[in-house]
Amino acid sequence: MERRRTLMGRIRQSLSCGGDEDGEEDFLGESGGSCSLSPLQRMYGFAACLVSGFACMFLSLIVFFKPIKFAILFTFGNLFAVGSTAFLIGPSEQLRLMTDPVRIYATSICIGSVLLALISALLIHSKILTLIAIISEICALTWYSLSYVPFARRMVSELIICCCDTEI
Repeated sequence: MERRRTLMGRIRQSLSCGGDEDGEEDFLGESGGSCSLSPLQRMYGFAACLVSGFACMFLSLIVFFKPIKFAILFTFGNLFAVGSTAFLIGPSEQLRLMTDPVRIYATSICIGSVLLALISALLIHSKILTLIAIISEICALTWYSLSYVPFARRMVSELIICCCDTEI
C-alpha cells in the first residue's frame, strides 16, 4: 500500500511540476526549472498518444492477412501506447522504471522483438519471420505489462505450469 502511495505521489508531483527537493529531473529531464507542459497538456499528450496507439492496433487488424503491413501498424501502435505514459510520469522516470531490475529482461526482450518485427517487415520483407517476430512481440509485451501488476507474473507462470503439466 505504501508503494502505491509513493507512486501516486510521484505522479501527482510530476503533473503539478513541483520542484524536486533532491535535485532530480522533472518531466522533460530539466532539473531546477518548471516543465514546459501544463498538466492539461500532459493529459492531452497522453490521450493522443494512447488513442493513436489503439488506432494503429485496430487498423492492423484490418490488414491482418498481410503480415508486413500488420507488423508495421501493430508495432507502431504498441510503441505509441507504451510511450504514452511518458507524458504522465516523464521520460526519465519511464526509462528508470523500464530498466528496473524486476523488468529489465522483459524490457530487453520487448525492445528486441519490436526491432526484429520492424527489421523483418521493412528490410527483409519475410512474412514468416515477421509473423514469428509479432508473436514474440505480443508475448514480450504481455510479460512486460504483467511486471507492473504485483504477483501477476508469478500467477501466470503457475497457471501455465498447471495447464501444461502432462502427468496423468
